[in-house]
Amino acid sequence: MLFDTHAHYDADAFDSDRDQVLSSLPRSGVELVLCPGCDLESSRMAAALAETYPHVYAAVGIHPENVEGVPLSQLDRIEALAACSRVKAIGEIGLDYYWVKEEEGRKKEREFFDAQLSLAEKLDLPVVVHDREAHKDSLDLVKAHPKTRGVFHCYSGSVEDARTLVSLGWMLSFTGVITFKNARKAIEVLEWAPLDRIMIETDAPYMAPEPYRGKRNDSRYLYRMAETIAGVKGISTEEAARITTENGRRFFGI
Repeated sequence: MLFDTHAHYDADAFDSDRDQVLSSLPRSGVELVLCPGCDLESSRMAAALAETYPHVYAAVGIHPENVEGVPLSQLDRIEALAACSRVKAIGEIGLDYYWVKEEEGRKKEREFFDAQLSLAEKLDLPVVVHDREAHKDSLDLVKAHPKTRGVFHCYSGSVEDARTLVSLGWMLSFTGVITFKNARKAIEVLEWAPLDRIMIETDAPYMAPEPYRGKRNDSRYLYRMAETIAGVKGISTEEAARITTENGRRFFGI
């Protein structure tokens, strides 16, 4: 059985068949799903989905792409949502410098990331981190919160940064990108990474793995990540599935 540790089932892409997809997952070999929020509305929906489906859990938080125009006081509502027993992390939070080039916008992202790392410390919850073209600042903020534990989802950093995160007790999570022919950097990280620090995810509805690239992604394609990790690590697909599921359960406290 598999654990999809990051899938956005609140997304509009699932409006026509959300229940059908989620209800089918246990029969398709997907034992557990973690649905993260990206703003207040999606965090509420993630928590509601977790209350509805016994195999779904939630994370709540404000994504760096969604901090513009949002007051830090809105984190009080995120904290209230986190009180739900089905909420297992603060996320998806972090930094994204791909779209934001101005220092003012990047400063606000850092303020929200820092505040949400503090919230996770306060609540004793792990964090799910989004890091896009902001590796140094992301690591610096993580280091500034040594009591926080977390995962860098859709890991895109270097082996050197992966070593730093693992030394801090953090996890690395991998999407369908590892199945792409040009995924040399991610494969290098996987070759090095200890098996007990690896989790897998779809990031559905995005990043469908080969041979489904370009299609809407969902947790039923997660087996491709387990197959790829098995090949890199020289173990069976079943063993890769078991280990990554156990890692996810331990990390999220499920």
